[in-house]
Amino acid sequence: MGFGIESLMPEDRTGTEEPRYLLRRGENKIGLDDLRGLLTAVRRAGEKGLAITRFKGLGEMNAEELRETTLDPSNRTLLRVSMEDAAAAHELFRTLMGEKVEPRREFIERNALDVRNLDV
Repeated sequence: MGFGIESLMPEDRTGTEEPRYLLRRGENKIGLDDLRGLLTAVRRAGEKGLAITRFKGLGEMNAEELRETTLDPSNRTLLRVSMEDAAAAHELFRTLMGEKVEPRREFIERNALDVRNLDV
């Protein structure tokens, strides 16, 4: 997930700070100070019928899911994309999805330890 070991261990906190992580389920919010409690919190929420979903594209969402995740300004993040970003994305896509194996292998070896989000 891209977190360091310090994310697993709780800091000495006075209790007056905001939690480091927030697990939201509808109107319910659970504050977490470290990732150790995340699994327990997700399991408890799951006992109440929590569903964790993953969408590859907008076409996989129904209208309500699209509104909640993409169209609602309070839940979405907009990022400006420049032509330089598009060119870099094209080059990365060509490296990872192209027919040549060697550039893909080199990319994976060079970046394997820095991965933050791995979706398998």
